Amino acid sequence: MEKFKLSENFVSKYKRKKAPFGFNGLGELVYMRTYSRIKDDGKNERWWETVQRVVEGTYSMQKNHIDNYQLGWNAWQAQKSAQEMYDRIFNMKFLPPGRGLWAMGTAITEEKGLYAALNNCAFVSTSTIKEDYSKPFCFLMDASMLGVGVGFDTKGANEIVVKGINKSRNKEVFEIPDTREGWVESLRLLLESFFHGTSDIEFDYSKIRDAGEPIKGFGGVSSGPEPLKEVHDSIREVLEKNSGEPITVTTIVDIMNLIGKCVVAGNVRRTAEIVFGDPESEEYLDLKNYKVNPHREMYGWTSNNSIFAELGMDYTEAAKRIVDNGEPGFAWLENMRHYSRMKNGGDNKDHRVAGGNPCLEQSLESYELCCLVETFPSNHDSLEDYQRTLKYAYLYAKSVTLGRTHWSDTNRVMLRNRRIGCSVSGVAQFITNRGLNEFRDWLEGGYDTIQEWDKMYSDWFAIPRSIKTTSVKPSGTVSLLAGATPGLHYPESRFYIRRVRLSNHSELLEPLEKAGYKLEPAFGSEDTTMVVEVPVDVGEGIRTASELSIWEQFSLAAFMQRHWADNQVSCTVTFDPETEANEIAPALNYYQYHLKGISLLPRHDYGAYQQMPYEAINEKTYNKEVKKLGKLSFGVIKNEEAEIDKFCNNDSCEIPGEEIK
Repeated sequence: MEKFKLSENFVSKYKRKKAPFGFNGLGELVYMRTYSRIKDDGKNERWWETVQRVVEGTYSMQKNHIDNYQLGWNAWQAQKSAQEMYDRIFNMKFLPPGRGLWAMGTAITEEKGLYAALNNCAFVSTSTIKEDYSKPFCFLMDASMLGVGVGFDTKGANEIVVKGINKSRNKEVFEIPDTREGWVESLRLLLESFFHGTSDIEFDYSKIRDAGEPIKGFGGVSSGPEPLKEVHDSIREVLEKNSGEPITVTTIVDIMNLIGKCVVAGNVRRTAEIVFGDPESEEYLDLKNYKVNPHREMYGWTSNNSIFAELGMDYTEAAKRIVDNGEPGFAWLENMRHYSRMKNGGDNKDHRVAGGNPCLEQSLESYELCCLVETFPSNHDSLEDYQRTLKYAYLYAKSVTLGRTHWSDTNRVMLRNRRIGCSVSGVAQFITNRGLNEFRDWLEGGYDTIQEWDKMYSDWFAIPRSIKTTSVKPSGTVSLLAGATPGLHYPESRFYIRRVRLSNHSELLEPLEKAGYKLEPAFGSEDTTMVVEVPVDVGEGIRTASELSIWEQFSLAAFMQRHWADNQVSCTVTFDPETEANEIAPALNYYQYHLKGISLLPRHDYGAYQQMPYEAINEKTYNKEVKKLGKLSFGVIKNEEAEIDKFCNNDSCEIPGEEIK
């Protein structure tokens, strides 16, 4: 099938344009380290090239769909539309998700057809474990290895008996292929040997590439077979303890968490998991009580633990646990199913929802994926301009739904729902500069605009309208590119030093040093890693997170759930455990009727430590550091393998590997 191509004359206009990266070079540094792919000539992409690849990949997906169904492709109109999308991404009025910046328009999608890799997050329920014992676990591993964050529940507990290995049979040998599919298949065979009571499996790891060898396509380097060996051994140990008994809540979460730990180590990428459990289950609530479950201390960190909260429940005990460690989070499944935007009243159109993604900005059915795009209202001069941007942000996400995955269960639900998430970042900046009332007008006008475009483009593609279209993601690396505060969250400090880690061999180091950025060896990894310091100012007049009360944070989340998000709002409410602990239960009691999900995190002063990722500074120090900086020019960088994207990420929901700080 012929691929879509932007006009060379059009693209050439952007080759020498300065991209509006934010935060004194931090945005460009994050882009070069995280999203700039190596081209065929061995050089790294520049921003104009990344945008070209992403836009051409997006419109190629559209063209393939239109041509396959003989719907009538209009080449002239497509070119005009693609050029405007290009301009709005280049100028960071909106950005595709990190997954899209990394994978769209590459061999990952266009040759291998792994369109699942364009999606941020997913959810799988264990409630159907009787039908296919291993499928939920294998789905989580497969999706995680593609960079997708996955949520799961514990509803499969007590639904099957872990029969245990039949030791009277001879062992079966499985030679593991050096592929993602091979790793997943090894997990399936191991699980089913215990679930079905069949022969023990002996694994042959000889085909798996050695540690340090490159991973083509997805980037990074191989860890060798050790993480896979470790997860096999650990899951064996877990299942042997549960053999002869119904599968427990703890066993389900143990297996999922061990898989997450394996993916972090095995693919040199971050992963994220969230688990949803019963608020009445002491077993579930104690999963991160390592005095009760000391065996989980080594891998319990791989998931955020939340509960399916019941409307009208008593939040007192949950609030006490939150003060200790910030968990559990809350998901009101009834609200997720019953409402779109809260202001529109109940519609029950999403009645099949079973859970959500790791940062809980998307309602999801089991095996459903989501694609999120990020818009930046503060980078616009008018509502009309923002509404125009929303057309293309929406269109990018809708186009991703045209791609099939390699999972039949996923395709079935995605073809029906066409769920997307158009998000908003830089909320703190917009409210500070223009006020809450104007922001409400932009949200209302923007939401209506998306619904109009969804009707038009769904008709054009001859597919269903999206069941839901808007959300608020927590953001992270993508918002840094645009110089925006992440999602609806306020910064910890107006001025701060942001430290970024780079390989000792990175070609990014030389231009950073020439421009006057402070570089030093990473503490504890002096032989392999350097740390660069970037001074950041998030903007005049912006309040810090500590200045917002718990009630104001809840109120802002409810405001976004009412006026913007028909999916959900990802919000982590921070609080002072000394003065606001008693406010948690009353706040949850009141806002349970206004929200679909929320998490809380106590603010603790742990004191400074060497090379903190964020270090608050005052204005005087900031100005002093900025004066030291000259023009940053990365020029032609060769063979700088990006450190792979991250998906739904912020400081609270992202689960980092040890090598990434």
